[in-house]
Amino acid sequence: MNAEQYRSVGDRLMLEKALPVTPDWSAAPDFLHCIVDHCLAHRPVTIVECSSGLTTLVLARCCQINDRGHVYSLENGEDFAAASSAVLEEFGLDQYATVVHAPLEGVALHGIEYNWYSRHRLAVDSIDMLVIDGPPGFIQRHSRYPALPLLYECLADGCVVFLDDAAREDEREIVQLWLDEFADLGHEYAGLERGCSILRRSLR
Repeated sequence: MNAEQYRSVGDRLMLEKALPVTPDWSAAPDFLHCIVDHCLAHRPVTIVECSSGLTTLVLARCCQINDRGHVYSLENGEDFAAASSAVLEEFGLDQYATVVHAPLEGVALHGIEYNWYSRHRLAVDSIDMLVIDGPPGFIQRHSRYPALPLLYECLADGCVVFLDDAAREDEREIVQLWLDEFADLGHEYAGLERGCSILRRSLR
C-alpha cells in the first residue's frame, strides 16, 4: 500500500481527514484518480457503483465540489454497507451518496445463473456514470458480467462505465462479452495498477 499515493487523492479533493484505506479491499490510488478525473470534468448527475468503499467517498466529494450529482452504491454485505454509510457521515458527505444494501440474488442471463445485486433496491432510471468493482470475483465466474445486461437500458447517452481489476483474465473476458452484446459501446483500456476498462455508450 502506497500511503503517499492515497494521500495525493485526499489532497486533490481537499479532504480534511485521511482516506480510510483498507489494504485488502480499497481501490488502488490510480483508479481513484481516474474516476475523479472523469467526475470533475464531466459532472455526471447520476452515478451508480457496484460495491462501496473509497470510490463512494471520493465520488461523493466530487459531487460536492461540482455542486451537482448523487452516488448510489450497491453493496451486498450489510456490515460493509453500514460501514460505508458511517464513513460518508463522518466526512459530511452523506447527502451526496446513498449506500444501498442490495443482497445478491439469482438471475439467469443467456441460460447461465448468476448472483447479482437485488435490482429493485436501485431506484434510478438514468445513469451517467457507472463504476463496477463488484460483486467479488470469488463468488462465481464472470461475477461482474450482469451489470451491463441488467442496467444497460438505464445508461444515458454518453454514459461512461469504469470496470476495475480489468487486468484479470475474468474481467477481460467480461469486457469481450459486453462488446459482443452491445454494438454501441466503445472501449479503451487504461494500464493502471490493476487495469481499468473504460466503456462509453455512443450518443443515439
